[in-house]
Amino acid sequence: MTKLESKIPEGPIAEKWTLYKNKANLVNTANKKRLDIIVVGTGLAGAGAASSLGELGYNVKNFCYQDSPRRAHSVAAQGGINAAKNYKNDGDSVYRLFYDMIKGGDYRAREANVYRAAEVSNDVIDHYTAMGVPFARDYGGNLDNRSFGGVQVSRTFYAKGQTGQQCLLGTYSSLNRQINKGSVTMYPRREMLDIVIIDGRARGIIVRNLITGEIERHSAHAVVLATGGYGTIYYLSTLAVNSNASAAWKAHRKGALFANPSFVQIHPTSIPQLNEYQAKLTLMSESLRNDGRIWVPAKQGDKRHPNEIPEEERDYFLERKYPAFGNLVPRDVASRAAKERCDSGYGVGETGLAVNLDFRDAMKKQGKAAIENKYGNLFEMYETIAGTSPYNEPMRIYPAGHYTMGGLWVDYELMTTIKGLFSIGESNFSDHGANRLGASSLMQASGDGYFILPYTIGNYLSDQIRVPRFDTSLPEFEEAEKEVLEKINRLMSIKGTQTATSFHKRLGRIMWDHCGMSRNEKGLLKARDLVTELEKEFWSDLAIPGKPEDLNMELEKAGRIADYFELAQLMITDALNRKESCGAHFREESQTPEGEAMRDDENFMYVAAWEFTGDTKAPLMHREELVYEEVEVKVRSYK
Repeated sequence: MTKLESKIPEGPIAEKWTLYKNKANLVNTANKKRLDIIVVGTGLAGAGAASSLGELGYNVKNFCYQDSPRRAHSVAAQGGINAAKNYKNDGDSVYRLFYDMIKGGDYRAREANVYRAAEVSNDVIDHYTAMGVPFARDYGGNLDNRSFGGVQVSRTFYAKGQTGQQCLLGTYSSLNRQINKGSVTMYPRREMLDIVIIDGRARGIIVRNLITGEIERHSAHAVVLATGGYGTIYYLSTLAVNSNASAAWKAHRKGALFANPSFVQIHPTSIPQLNEYQAKLTLMSESLRNDGRIWVPAKQGDKRHPNEIPEEERDYFLERKYPAFGNLVPRDVASRAAKERCDSGYGVGETGLAVNLDFRDAMKKQGKAAIENKYGNLFEMYETIAGTSPYNEPMRIYPAGHYTMGGLWVDYELMTTIKGLFSIGESNFSDHGANRLGASSLMQASGDGYFILPYTIGNYLSDQIRVPRFDTSLPEFEEAEKEVLEKINRLMSIKGTQTATSFHKRLGRIMWDHCGMSRNEKGLLKARDLVTELEKEFWSDLAIPGKPEDLNMELEKAGRIADYFELAQLMITDALNRKESCGAHFREESQTPEGEAMRDDENFMYVAAWEFTGDTKAPLMHREELVYEEVEVKVRSYK
């Protein structure tokens, strides 16, 4: 039976990371050359880790399924990246950033990891600035900041509305430097299909070359997963279409516990679905809520053009309900408030599934040029998709599946319950509790890759320097490849009539309706049955054209969706188990008279870490009790 050991260092929280680094075992430069590390993923976490580890002298093998590392999904982040620099002199600090993340996560995250993320945030900004990331600057030439939801200070560094892209390009340049030096070997267009375990330790991976269909074996002394989240389980989400959970899920099936899978964030500012043919939704940055005001008509069913509705007939519902934070409440709060208004008949647009995000007042106060300078590329993107200009009328927005706080369970060293298997960035659970604050994803991913993993993986590898490189002809590699081929052959042999995408759409609808923005026991039980039925249909009527020994995108999709069926059941199980509302997990049976989330700290102040026990067996839950020594646990209020 797996035992959870969080390995949190002793000492005051502000000194834990320093004490850990002072006592961690090191690997000298000559010995680093004897050690191989596999990094799967090339976003800010993966490429940051690969380039840092390569710079240190390790031999790094970096994998991604895209044609280039710079196409990783980190490129899509728009609004910014947090750091506790306090450049605005508005009271910010490392502790304040830590506190906002703990509170924003509704007291369901591990204190020590969150404080460390806040602590290294300043190093992240300094590092990116040194690499030439073009962060916005104020009139005096200093780096500028703006606010994000859930906080009352300005700590978010940004590059217009394309912060993720600019940070990823900086990281890509540092990765390319290591590739050119020979310390990092890049393997694009490879998809990880299994983890290889030898004597209880992660020692390699099995991948499929997506161009040739060839199955490849790769060995290493340690494996790092930086493979992102699973928000595309809803089919329509703000994530890239090919984002998936398969790498993490394969690790879970091999023994890595999966923590808090039901904690999925719904982003409040997505462009609403326009038609039935869409494969994804488009995010409008949370930064827009700094200047845009969210409202609906005060009368139900009012379908007048928004510019024709006078001020006194508008309901700025976030400002009305949450006066202390207004439009800058956290994402989960804003999303549920928008859904409530739409469900009550106040929504706008033909479907009624949208609310207005209005910049009229901001342009009157600041001028159109100032708003264009801040958000111009976002406004252009919106006009291209929706056909109307936010300069002339409000945007229409509606919540959509976005970030996943759940992920592989890791200890303080970012290692999973499989020795030698690390998980960084969004693929782990550790920093955001039940709800992620905006602009903390780039912060965490970059901190994990650049400033945390290089220390913790060194501590692990310090006693591995005499372990020889692993021959990929070992029985463990043979067996792992055999399992991969059996799964591929099983998928290809179904010879049914329905595409993988059609199943994904139906699965996404089930999950959105019953395990999305709000959940209840009846709906979750119904979803469990519906997913079971749909999975049976998938394995009997799936159609995959072509051959596995070739470029075959339908086979890629099918494998990922097969994994999503299993993950969906775990999400539902986790949501049924957690009979409380916290953060983005809103159980309708657990709410205040005002309709706010109501936690149950007495019974649910823990991390639920699930162990895979077999295809036909129920998962086993392990609890990591959460102890708060630095913050007072209280009702989360933004009023």
